[in-house]
Amino acid sequence: MKKTYISAAVILACAAVIGGIAGKSFYEKRHFKEDIVPGDHVTETFMLSEYNPNLAGSMGDTEVYVLKGEEEGGSLLVLGSTHANEPAGHMTAVVLEENAKVNKGTIYVIPSISKSGLSHNDPLEGSPQYMHFTTKDGEQRVFQYGSRAANPVDQWPDPDIYSHSSGQTLSGSETRNLNRCYPGIADGTLSEQVAYAVTNMINTLNIDMEIDLHESSPEYAVNNATVAHERAMGIASEGVLDLQLEGISMSLEPSPVSLHGLTHRELGDFTNTYALLMETGNPSQGRLRGRTDEALVQTGIDPCYVINYDLGLLYVDYSSGSFPMELRVGRHLAGISAYINAFNNNSDRKIEVEGIPTYDEMLTNKVGYYLK
Repeated sequence: MKKTYISAAVILACAAVIGGIAGKSFYEKRHFKEDIVPGDHVTETFMLSEYNPNLAGSMGDTEVYVLKGEEEGGSLLVLGSTHANEPAGHMTAVVLEENAKVNKGTIYVIPSISKSGLSHNDPLEGSPQYMHFTTKDGEQRVFQYGSRAANPVDQWPDPDIYSHSSGQTLSGSETRNLNRCYPGIADGTLSEQVAYAVTNMINTLNIDMEIDLHESSPEYAVNNATVAHERAMGIASEGVLDLQLEGISMSLEPSPVSLHGLTHRELGDFTNTYALLMETGNPSQGRLRGRTDEALVQTGIDPCYVINYDLGLLYVDYSSGSFPMELRVGRHLAGISAYINAFNNNSDRKIEVEGIPTYDEMLTNKVGYYLK
């Protein structure tokens, strides 16, 4: 009997230690402040809650960076980290706001549109919590690798079935997926409140074009692709052609009319913006990957994906044996530039911008070089 009590005490002590370590890690990530700084040409910052006061003081509120030119013109909204386990979108938005200079028109950048998603990881995925980048000055900057969904601390419990405002029904867990919640509800769940704020911001500011930055598993069919609302198809087609002429493969997918809640569908339907979404391959979120760590997030090197590429199971060119962060961010930046040019060719409201790193520059210098 005495041995039983001793064993139980040891087990409880071990559980307490493990729980304490896990709790400390959870707390630190939950309260981590990302090192995002306004670029030299950011003219204003404001909080998203200006367009939905219900977000004020919550994990749904986030910074909006404004780059406004001296001349009036068109406007663009760029969303990063809609899914916070798709880090190239997050880093692209950071690089954009820290480097771009707008001479005509306005660009709005929201690097952390799912701040709640950034505050935790998907359970059982073994994902890293942080990403580290070294700047050209030798300083280290740290950013978060998060989850596809909002943190359950902020939005819980999930219903058995998520009923979208359109009447569409999905798995209950999708209620925390921001990109299933548009056009949003002002006093709905946290994710619906964020979606409503974005929709209201676009309508209030009359934003001409919106680009939502995503990544997808290399084995997912919609990859290295742009998804466009039907009203944005002309701009998207021209931009895709220009990218292909530059040697950057990009397919074009129409926004499904029957799939609701996504930016490329609902922002196109409920606002006057040209709604686009870009996808690039991310080995660290795929189902066919091996060990998941920061090295995989940064380099995209995975022997499991080499095997699957040889078997013809991937929708990205993995012939080099890697799909690194700089390639993925470079693709997104090239797409942003191409769609701005296409917009300018089809509108009197021009957006003139300089300082966006090119695809080749990003491949050569890597992401850290363009961080302040």
